[in-house]
Amino acid sequence: MIDVMYFAWVRERIGLPKETIETRAETVADLVEELKSREERYAMAFADVSALRVAVDQELSDFDAPLSGVREIAFFPPMTGG
Repeated sequence: MIDVMYFAWVRERIGLPKETIETRAETVADLVEELKSREERYAMAFADVSALRVAVDQELSDFDAPLSGVREIAFFPPMTGG
C-alpha cells in the first residue's frame, strides 16, 4: 500500500487530498499511467506530467523512480518564488 498525496490544482482536479492505494506499478511513471486509466479526473490531472513534480517519501524525485519499498508519493505543481 502506498499513500498518494495531491496538492494545489492536482488535488482540485482529482477531488481528494490523499488516498491509499494498492498498486503493481514499478515506477512513478507506471503509477501515473495506472491512475490515469482509473477515471477521467485522474486523466485530466496527469494529462501533462511535465507540469508536475513528484516527491517519493518526501524527497524530490523523477517519474522514473522505482516504487519498491516506497510508502508515500506526492504530486504537486512546480513551486514558484515570491
